Amino acid sequence: MKLTHLFAPFCAAFLLAASVAWAQEHPTVTAQANTVYVGADGKFEAAPDTAVIQFNVSVQEETSQAAYQHASRDVEQVRQVLRANGIDPKAANLGFESVQPVYDYKNPKQKLIGYRVATGVTLKLKDFAKVGPITQQLADANVSESQSLNYTLENIDEAKSKAVEDAYRRARASAETVARASGRALGDLSYASVDTFEPRVISPHPGFAMAKMANVATPAPTEEFSPQNVTVTAHVNALFNLK
Repeated sequence: MKLTHLFAPFCAAFLLAASVAWAQEHPTVTAQANTVYVGADGKFEAAPDTAVIQFNVSVQEETSQAAYQHASRDVEQVRQVLRANGIDPKAANLGFESVQPVYDYKNPKQKLIGYRVATGVTLKLKDFAKVGPITQQLADANVSESQSLNYTLENIDEAKSKAVEDAYRRARASAETVARASGRALGDLSYASVDTFEPRVISPHPGFAMAKMANVATPAPTEEFSPQNVTVTAHVNALFNLK
């Protein structure tokens, strides 16, 4: 009997939490006579307009000064690769820079064995023809521990609008079907809510472009492939009057 008394308030609390979560996901609309409430998903696919290349330069030397000098040489090679492809080095963005001491943790005294200097670089390209040469030349220069390549859509607002239009068309079509089935005609829109969802960018496995390449003319990993379309989705809830 005691367990029953304890379980009852727990159930009440769980149901209250569930109702709050439902209210957060779906807007509450007061039921009105002579209306129909519908929801629909829509989407819009567009070719990406930007290629994002991300890589890091990381070196280790016995002293911090030597590590800085080594990193500076590697970064200068990066600048040369960019200039060779007609890109101003200022177009690349520096994401981070760090200096860390490196210890030998196998040594009971944790002996200092060197310093590691690392920096992250992001380059956005509109000309996809340059993606292959740049990734391959960076790999050949052996200045980066890892590279990742993603294609994205920077002009996302227009794609969102198209996705919303598609969702609304689907919602209205559903409402018209309900109206016809009930012998009524669909009236004006009384209420609507809109949610849009941008695609998540999934990075390839780090280091995919860092395989050692022979000194022969080989096609880049991206050669003859097209970037995957970017899909933006939207959800529309709509309340229509019935005639």
